[in-house]
Amino acid sequence: MISRTTPAPHPPRRRDPRAERAATNHHAKAARRAASFALALALAAILPLAGAVAQRRASHVGVGQAAPVQSSQRRTSGASAGVAQAQSSRPRLVLLIVVDQFRADYLERFGDLFAENGLRRLAARGAQWTNSNYDHMPTYTAPGHATTLTGTYPAENGIVANDWYDREAGRVVSNSSDPEDRVENGKYVSRWQLLGGGAAEHASSPRRLLASTLGDELRLATNDRAKVIGVSVKDRAAILPAGRHANAAYWFSPVTGNMVSSSYYFADLPAWVKKFNDARPADKYFGRRWEYLLGSDAEYVRRQGADAPAWENIGNVPGDTNKFPHTITGGADKPGAAFYAALDASPFSNDMLVEFAEAAIDNEALGADADADVLTVSFSANDYVGHRYGPYSHEMMDITLRVDRQIGALLDYVDRRVGLQNTLVVFTADHGVAPIPEHATALGLPGGRVNNADVMTAIKNGVRARFSKSADKDTTADYVVEPSLNDNVFFNVVALKRDGVERADAERVACEAALTVPGISRCFTRTQLVAAEVPQSDVIARRVLHGFNQRRSGDVVVLYEPFKYLGDAIPATHGSPYNYDTHVPMIIMGAGLAPGRYPQAATPADIAPTLATLLRVQPPSNATGRVLTEALAER
Repeated sequence: MISRTTPAPHPPRRRDPRAERAATNHHAKAARRAASFALALALAAILPLAGAVAQRRASHVGVGQAAPVQSSQRRTSGASAGVAQAQSSRPRLVLLIVVDQFRADYLERFGDLFAENGLRRLAARGAQWTNSNYDHMPTYTAPGHATTLTGTYPAENGIVANDWYDREAGRVVSNSSDPEDRVENGKYVSRWQLLGGGAAEHASSPRRLLASTLGDELRLATNDRAKVIGVSVKDRAAILPAGRHANAAYWFSPVTGNMVSSSYYFADLPAWVKKFNDARPADKYFGRRWEYLLGSDAEYVRRQGADAPAWENIGNVPGDTNKFPHTITGGADKPGAAFYAALDASPFSNDMLVEFAEAAIDNEALGADADADVLTVSFSANDYVGHRYGPYSHEMMDITLRVDRQIGALLDYVDRRVGLQNTLVVFTADHGVAPIPEHATALGLPGGRVNNADVMTAIKNGVRARFSKSADKDTTADYVVEPSLNDNVFFNVVALKRDGVERADAERVACEAALTVPGISRCFTRTQLVAAEVPQSDVIARRVLHGFNQRRSGDVVVLYEPFKYLGDAIPATHGSPYNYDTHVPMIIMGAGLAPGRYPQAATPADIAPTLATLLRVQPPSNATGRVLTEALAER
């Protein structure tokens, strides 16, 4: 573990238009109105009237039937109908909704229990891709969120995991730590200041992201008039979709109970965020009982089985058990760090996030003018609950139903403030989740847990047997770097060169050794992946390739068998290239898209290129996803 202490004072931030906007807000608004009116006049002269929306409806299973999206003109003052039509052709807000660890099959398993204004509304009025899969591994939170609005994979955007071993730094780094963060005398020193957090916490930034996002491109196209804001409980889920040039990202501090940010964005929290924190919104949930949303357990038992089966071994969770109802205290007698950690793994942190997102819409005037803004909202509680109880638990079913209602409340708010007819809404997830291995075994599936230490021991023994220059002394002891993360194994390249060992030979020997461990199914070498020596028709190998970044990934990538975990002791997890981890929902609702269910293969990497087409801006720098032309309405 990396030792973290109070961040060192950061040097004065260089002059940045984002920091100056607050001081010139009045003049900026006036200029914005004038510029948007001039743009509308120009567009009215060259754009044809919008064509009829293609009627491409197929019956929707589980989440309701579609209704045509009614167009609505935006408010204008003294403008012609043509100008109004040209203005309304550009959305005023892009709302990305990500539910952490929301599997695609949840839409079908629970869709008949969804409310009319939540996911059922999105499915009825939006374009839904039923065969949407992440085309990379590992399927973790940071890579998934980075993919959504960069339009590309870890191989290109650089976010290869939540944490990874950095060869140059010689230590493990976080996806949202800053490249200039450092460790001095065993203490972590952050480049930036965490605003609103605790003394032991460190700040975050998007500077490890190697690509622009849709929001970055919008701000470039509008001379920074567009606003881009990301919010979540997790820092990575707020930071990465918003991008490097975002106005702000906000996340929850489990130490102070505040919504916090980084001095990367501004010198101090905005007044409205301080006001939000002063009300102590998290603390009102202290002692709250999480009970069945549907009132009784009957429907949960019918769909999920009995509550609290043996495989839901959540361990020692202070103040809680693995059985409904759950009292949210964290074992504490008053709000504090223990309670805030417990709040994360409850639906109430999602409620708080909706409150904050609504405050951001109002106080940042998102969607208030002709320059499209971006708001990304990622619901993290579902992931915490899924890890603890698994995808077939009562808790996962209940929080799925609750996040549907929470999304409905957020959509209603956007409709009142901006108008859904003026909004592009995207709904997806960052990854899925595998069944708990012990549950899989009980069902006759090949579940199991592979000890990572067994894999590393096999590799070290294989390397020693092949390359050691002495029978009495292991001259290869420093060849393999510890720890192994994200199913990647790193070699000490300096040690290999010292002893005249070819890197490719070491990789091959390591893979052969790893495959002797029961539960390991495949192994890929750096040499193989750099040369792209995997057939595109091999879906699993292709996902490994898309997750491999030459500077940040390891020398060997080990893949375990389906329904098995490698090195994880928690009840449920994700990360594999298998469908239960890659298959996620993907719905886009808004003008320019024909509502319907689309069976074409798609990936969340397709979201950003498609939105860029609808917004008529440059796609993100490294975008490799396709434009989802099958759903574009006729123009």
